[in-house]
Amino acid sequence: MSLTPQLVLYEDDHKQIVAVADQLVRDANAKAVFLVDRNGQLVAEAGELKGIDTTSLASLVAGNIAATGGLAKIIGEDEFPTHFHQGERDNLHITVVAQRIILVVIFDERSSLGLVRLRVKKTGMRLGQLFEALFKRAKAELDGSDPSPFSEITDEDIDNLFSD
Repeated sequence: MSLTPQLVLYEDDHKQIVAVADQLVRDANAKAVFLVDRNGQLVAEAGELKGIDTTSLASLVAGNIAATGGLAKIIGEDEFPTHFHQGERDNLHITVVAQRIILVVIFDERSSLGLVRLRVKKTGMRLGQLFEALFKRAKAELDGSDPSPFSEITDEDIDNLFSD
């Protein structure tokens, strides 16, 4: 079993990801954009977030991807990387980026599925590059070839920090 490195986002990484998400909201005329890891953890968000339970959204989207992945395997596909859900008022476009990140776009009648798909394709490539660099760094830290900034902290340092 291969070990999947924990995704660690530094402040600069997060700012870059949020900037890309903000741009997608504007370019696709979307209501909101969310980035979720496959474990159901919210990575970033942008747009109109009022009234959205982001924790539930993140876990349900991850569950949706996992469930449809099972369906895909039953019919001989690896996965269904893109999903679309149409509602009365709002629609969801869900796609997997960099194999581990789920990009969720919520949009309404101010946009169209065609525009969202077009903008997601471009944005997905940009996010893929950002996340692949993050995964590469996390793997290097896990392998020990690129030590974590916390690797130099000793138990003695921690004891000294909390001692009187």
